[in-house]
Amino acid sequence: MKFVCPQSDLNTHLSLVSRAVPARPSKPVLSNVLMKADLEEQQITLIGFDETLGIQTAFLAAVEIPGELTLPAKLLENIISRLPSEDLLVEEAEADAAITLTCSSGQYQVRGLSAEDYPSLPLVEEGQAAQLSAEALLEGLRGALFATSADETKQVLTGVHLLTEADLLEFAATDGHRLAVVQTSDETKAPDAPETTAMDVTLPAKALRELEKMLQSYSSTEPVALRFDRTQVIFELGNQRLTTRLLEGQYPNYRQLVPKQFERQATVDRKALMSALERIAVLADQKNNIVKLSMDADESIVAISVEAQEVGSGREVVPAQISGDSLDIAFNVRYLLDGLKALGSNEVQLQFNTATSPSVLTPLGKLQMTYLVMPVQIRS
Repeated sequence: MKFVCPQSDLNTHLSLVSRAVPARPSKPVLSNVLMKADLEEQQITLIGFDETLGIQTAFLAAVEIPGELTLPAKLLENIISRLPSEDLLVEEAEADAAITLTCSSGQYQVRGLSAEDYPSLPLVEEGQAAQLSAEALLEGLRGALFATSADETKQVLTGVHLLTEADLLEFAATDGHRLAVVQTSDETKAPDAPETTAMDVTLPAKALRELEKMLQSYSSTEPVALRFDRTQVIFELGNQRLTTRLLEGQYPNYRQLVPKQFERQATVDRKALMSALERIAVLADQKNNIVKLSMDADESIVAISVEAQEVGSGREVVPAQISGDSLDIAFNVRYLLDGLKALGSNEVQLQFNTATSPSVLTPLGKLQMTYLVMPVQIRS
């Protein structure tokens, strides 16, 4: 293997695939990235894989001799990121599984392992295909990922549920205390896809966070190609590919959790409410992160307060349009802030029934999002 490529290209693509390299690999070769040099295509392919999540990327290079080798991901990334921003010569040693990196400042040799032992990325040969716009995918992930559970004992809740119905694409995530649902209709079907590509799958949050990063730097207007079967899903973004196992298990029937009607609602400026909550959170951190919201219909305000007896107390007031009777209700301040950040609109609507029943936040704007939060019981 022998090729010349810009340091910036190698560094960018290596950083991407390294995110799929496991911190504690089950076998030594998995702590490496697979590097392939293709003479015919004049391109370099890099792959990182932890046997659940796989990331593959490719970029153009001046390839003189084809070949493939696995190299230690962390070491290689640390060296290349510090090399000067210029063309690098990468050359494989003839008798050893190693490469030599040559640049104007010097030379480095990095030992690797044979590519023969590196596992192949899974393929989806008989599954279903779909095409989704990058904007729709990104919108759905931004609005749902934060609400996934970190509790591995409830594995199906550590992912985002993706559902398609006709032209509707729905993302849902819950950790048992809150629920985020985003609906988007910006879906385009592949010409060779079935007439209705019905999806009802749960994807791991870890993989989707990597997909979100890939989408953020995806500049093409082409839709994202997606293939899936009962166990695996593959996303293709131009010359990049992400593959991950689906989560097993029945996802909760989250739609039945959302109340159909509300007795009280308040419309507030999202940023004003967020700012007040962020200030109050300094005190709330001292007492279980709990804040009290008091809806005052007569004064047209939402008062936010914390009583942390041993430390102090705080109270802020935000103007609001309120319908229905006044209400005192308490929440985990972190759950409220997470939701408000994701809602994204100038104004949000807060909807309530009682101090102990689920409350819903929705944006007033284009984004079709529902954020349900369970209140915390106030002890008098």
